Amino acid sequence: MNAAERNYGIVTAAYWGFTLTDGALRMLVLLHFYKLGYSPFTLAFLFLLYEGAGVLANLIGGWLATRYGIARMLTVGLVTQIIGFGLLSALQPEWTAAMSVAWVVLAQGVCGVAKDLTKTASKSAIKITQAQAKDTGNGQLFKWVAWFTGSKNAMKGFGFFLGGLLLETLGFQGSLWAMSGLLALVLVGVVSSLPPMMGKSKPSGSAKELFAKNAGINALAAARVALFGARDVWFVVGVPVFLYSVGWTFTMVGGFLAAWTIGYGLVQALAPQIVRRSADGLSREVPAARWWSAVLTLIPLGIAAAMWLQAPQLQWWVVGGLSLFGFAFAINSSVHSYLVLAYAGSEKAAEDVGFYYAANALGRFMGTLLSGLLYQWGGLLYALLGSALMLLVCWLTTLRLPMGVPMNTPMPPTGTRP
Repeated sequence: MNAAERNYGIVTAAYWGFTLTDGALRMLVLLHFYKLGYSPFTLAFLFLLYEGAGVLANLIGGWLATRYGIARMLTVGLVTQIIGFGLLSALQPEWTAAMSVAWVVLAQGVCGVAKDLTKTASKSAIKITQAQAKDTGNGQLFKWVAWFTGSKNAMKGFGFFLGGLLLETLGFQGSLWAMSGLLALVLVGVVSSLPPMMGKSKPSGSAKELFAKNAGINALAAARVALFGARDVWFVVGVPVFLYSVGWTFTMVGGFLAAWTIGYGLVQALAPQIVRRSADGLSREVPAARWWSAVLTLIPLGIAAAMWLQAPQLQWWVVGGLSLFGFAFAINSSVHSYLVLAYAGSEKAAEDVGFYYAANALGRFMGTLLSGLLYQWGGLLYALLGSALMLLVCWLTTLRLPMGVPMNTPMPPTGTRP
């Protein structure tokens, strides 16, 4: 194993540990406060700053990772998450509802900053380590991105299950303390194992330069807003509350979300075997992004039609339909995650990735807000229709993706199989 592969493995393992606690946190907050009687919109509101903070955190995080190095930004992200857990654990039962909501929103905002600082640094590390590896082709890049993204989301699924389990066994505060201890171990591993200057380069000197991205990254960022908004508009509040309302227990709801996310992650990891790769890294991958976006648009429309017609065993139509959604969504997300690194320049990869994931965070913010509003206005049916509309926008945006080889994109060595 060379140094690049070793660093890739360390970054992946560190992000696994972070993602495990991040998934557990979502279940802890959602189930704990739903049990206390909070409305669907209030539950969505608890996550708004968590998602909104990610927009700025990704932009600044990309610039900081370029300026100070990826390992340092990973460290900052992990420390910030531990601080957020500490704030949440200070919540007291005797506080008023308004004060409790304000405190949770603030703490969730801190955790949102932590998540996106860590994500930007970790995804940027893939571009850096791939450029240093012996195999510098786009095929290797696609494999590394797919494995990293897929395994991360599978770990988030385990986190959903862990959150429910910890809530039942340790309670709200005890769970947060246990997760802080896990992250402290991950932090020690990062500090002691990664080169502190990895990925350090000259950052953009002005806001204009920071936002001056190439056409590929701009189009991907716009598509990403719509893609992740389309997922979270039903995922955050709509489906968990719907399944609970038809008689599912908290354990069953958490188990379904965990299974969905783990399956979604496994499909992401297998995306390079599903999407045929091209020698230039774009000529097959860009049409794949367009095709899978079009397919994905039809799925929530089909589930919404079943709800409108009041199909028998409706809950299983929802579960089955969303399983298909997860498959197509995983391919979409994996191809997008590859393309942003293919379009990104190596020197300022962290800034390009940060800009892209700021759009990702904006999509989650919009989806989270609409998840509560649409479910309160028209139940899961409205949430699914909102999802379909966003996916239509996503598909239209992918039509603008350039097909030419972007500047600074590494080409496969001679003889590399597409």
